[in-house]
Amino acid sequence: MNAVGIDISKGKSMVAALRPMGEVAFLPREFLHTGVGLEQMAYAIIALGEDTRVIMESTGRYHEPVAAALHEYGIYVCVLNPLLIKQSGGGSIRKVKTDKADAMKIAKYGLDNWADLREYTPMDTVRQQLKLCSRQYDLYMKTVVSLQNNLISLTDKTFPGVNELFSSPERADGHQKWVDFAMTFWHCDCICRVSEKAFTERYRKWCKRKGYHFSAEKASDLYASSCGHFTTLPKNENTKLLIVTAAQQLLAGKATLAALRAEMTRLASQLPEYETVRAMYGVGEITAAQLMAEIGDVRRFPRRSSIVGFAGVDPGVDESGKHSAKSVPTTKRGSPHLRKTLYQIVCTYLKKSPADEPVYQFLDKKRAEGKPYFVYMTAAQNKFLRIYYARVKECLEAFDAQQDISQG
Repeated sequence: MNAVGIDISKGKSMVAALRPMGEVAFLPREFLHTGVGLEQMAYAIIALGEDTRVIMESTGRYHEPVAAALHEYGIYVCVLNPLLIKQSGGGSIRKVKTDKADAMKIAKYGLDNWADLREYTPMDTVRQQLKLCSRQYDLYMKTVVSLQNNLISLTDKTFPGVNELFSSPERADGHQKWVDFAMTFWHCDCICRVSEKAFTERYRKWCKRKGYHFSAEKASDLYASSCGHFTTLPKNENTKLLIVTAAQQLLAGKATLAALRAEMTRLASQLPEYETVRAMYGVGEITAAQLMAEIGDVRRFPRRSSIVGFAGVDPGVDESGKHSAKSVPTTKRGSPHLRKTLYQIVCTYLKKSPADEPVYQFLDKKRAEGKPYFVYMTAAQNKFLRIYYARVKECLEAFDAQQDISQG
């Protein structure tokens, strides 16, 4: 048994190997994350013998090239949550923090938990691209919300309530009518200082140019809404620059989101479980893609409780001696992106109240028992994940069986 511990850092890794009884099989040595460096690392590990397993921590993007390269050489690789290594303690009460000590600590954990190590399986290209798009979508969504709040704050100083004048839904390309309107009519004086007839004609031409529906009645309402406001920013070039620039940035962000949504749907539809996930109640195009991106292939989870623990929606345990806590928060050890998506789906159950859906029945049961809001919402997320696991796993197994028949 050779347990190889790799302490990953940016651009380089420290590698060490241990055998049972504390025998050092490979003294700590540094390898660069280059083609030559990873090749040298792989050959050094292969030289240890057949019964060798490599253990490394999941460190964002830094561990991915190392794990993928070693996997291609046929080496058994296990990628662990860093919390497991931290909690193991390393068998010493002294606090030593160096790359060499960390590599030995990881190797020791591998020996102590040899039977429980699970082999790393690299994500296929489509799933990897889908996950990257989903993470970028979340990032840009936060930016767009911030930009939208900023534009509303600015227009409250020049045209209060302009964001509430239109109810048109957002277009597929990300354009929103009130944002386009605020970019052109960036101050209420742009409207109220001309006659209603002149504004109506200008508004008609604007609707035709932008591709929006024109209504004379709506033009009259807009003209009336622009009058009587007390503005704190004057109608000058400086104010126009602030409003127009903020609107342009918001539209650019919304256009990016629209492009990412289309790409996520395209990638997700290529996966065999897409239709099964979309058929689940409360799951839309975006939430389906986000679920599939964050969970990945469900077959990597040995049981339903594993996927629940991965999401971090499993209840914690707080017991010691005679003490037993009645209310314990969830572990929240998994993906926060997945928990956010699950929360959005369960909110749909809560809003629509589908009486024939098992997830809502379970939610309603917990609510009737007097459980707090976050308790029954988390319980519903737990229930949804278990159903998701069963249905998607069955779908993937059927897909694999069909592939085997067609190839056979």
